Amino acid sequence: MTSASPALTAQSTSRFVQTKRFRIHYHEAGQGHPIVLLHGSGPGATGWSNFRPNIEALSSGHRVLAVDMPGWGESDTQTAETGRDHVDALIDFLDEAGVDRAALVGNSMGGMTAISTAIHHPDRVSHLVTMGAPSPGPNLFSAGNGPSEGLKVLIEAYQEPTAENMKRLVRIMCFDPAMATDELAALRSAAATAHPEHLRSFLEGAQVTPDESPMAAFFGLTSRLAGIKAPTMAIHGRDDRVVHFENSLRLTTVVPDSRLVLLNRCGHWAQIEHAAEFNRLVASFVGTV
Repeated sequence: MTSASPALTAQSTSRFVQTKRFRIHYHEAGQGHPIVLLHGSGPGATGWSNFRPNIEALSSGHRVLAVDMPGWGESDTQTAETGRDHVDALIDFLDEAGVDRAALVGNSMGGMTAISTAIHHPDRVSHLVTMGAPSPGPNLFSAGNGPSEGLKVLIEAYQEPTAENMKRLVRIMCFDPAMATDELAALRSAAATAHPEHLRSFLEGAQVTPDESPMAAFFGLTSRLAGIKAPTMAIHGRDDRVVHFENSLRLTTVVPDSRLVLLNRCGHWAQIEHAAEFNRLVASFVGTV
């Protein structure tokens, strides 16, 4: 009788690669067709904090790589000299990690990176999965004046990464208050305060001119969405208070080979609030390549 395999931990899955511009930290587990998990932008976001309920489940049939993007987690930060282009950083990471082609799974900011990569480097993307991600183009039904309720809390947490603000951030990301645990808030708070240079970098990046802004470049991709060739699945919480589900509806309206999964009683973190369903959806969608 064989004993069960030990559960994966942040320490047991921790890896580093050195690219041309950044030393990048990531978590890796499993074998098979690669699934690359891309976290969102909040203070304290990391590959592990965004995807810890998913890495082990998805690694049963795939090689899973959950990346700390430059400016987050244990990866190098971003500066004006290194640039703030996550698409280039991701391609450099894939090259160093020996990944020719992968399924990209991105939450929020990570979804923006995944969409942009599918447009600019279609040969590197086998599948595109977004969760709570913005989409290029105008919002017709959810347009408002200025940032959403959730984005306002996110910016405040960057400006003042107190335990109280981090708890507010975790609460607004979830539909069910019970999911916003003290453990999750503490995990995010510890990751944020461990790297104040990342906090400064994010706030500095928000002040760059439109010509230098990756955000402006992303929202200028509207006319290229229809050219995405990768099979695409947009997962969105019906109750997302950070990015309205209209964004995923627009994405799947334009991308030819796409589907929308809209989850009731779900906020911005579908992969955490509905982890079991999310894991089944992604594993089935990517399948064996």
